[in-house]
Amino acid sequence: MARSSTSKDAQDLFHSLRSAYLSTPTNLKIIDLYVCFAVFTALIQVAYMALVGSFPFNSFLSGVLSCIGTAVLAVCLRIQVNKENKEFKDLAPERAFADFVLCNLVLHLVIINFLG
Repeated sequence: MARSSTSKDAQDLFHSLRSAYLSTPTNLKIIDLYVCFAVFTALIQVAYMALVGSFPFNSFLSGVLSCIGTAVLAVCLRIQVNKENKEFKDLAPERAFADFVLCNLVLHLVIINFLG
């Protein structure tokens, strides 16, 4: 009995999350898609390293850290651009995007420097 109750609770949770996400603005959905792409790319690199090997280990680290760093910066952008977030209500979306681009430039300069 407890198992079917847990299953029903999980289904209700999934449906409520899905219905809440449908009302999310399109620009936030695009950022979410970008974050998923960055994380998926990092997972593919880890799987490739596990299957083939990690001979140029600096390259592997650079690729994975670049993907994860970009995903983290995109999550920060999503938090700043979200209209429902009251902490950043005075921050213009253009300013948040400029911060995102500048931080990505710094991140990738560090990554390129790490490659040697």
